[in-house]
Amino acid sequence: MGHGKTSYVCLPCRASYKQPYDRDRPRRTCPRCAEPLIHAGSAFAAPPRRDTRAWRVLSVLLHAGVRFHKSCCGGPGYRPRTLREVRARMEYARRTGEPFARALVRYEVPRRRART
Repeated sequence: MGHGKTSYVCLPCRASYKQPYDRDRPRRTCPRCAEPLIHAGSAFAAPPRRDTRAWRVLSVLLHAGVRFHKSCCGGPGYRPRTLREVRARMEYARRTGEPFARALVRYEVPRRRART
């Protein structure tokens, strides 16, 4: 039985390509611009090409090392969809010292307590 396909993303072109995962060929290049593709995972769903805000959020996630792999119970779990959600998680990571990639995939960020 063959393995399923996984997604590779070109951020400059804002394009996604489904290709079979091959351990012997880890590096892929974009057919449009020849830039390296980023392995996004098998549960990745690309935003529309015109949605520049979603692609900015996606760029932050991929550069932080967050991927979209299927888990045993369904999809990849929570991923922020807006820059506001990304900024809140960045602030939380700075404040607490939690690794940035782990803070990005938190479903909720604990609110900052008011000083008394």
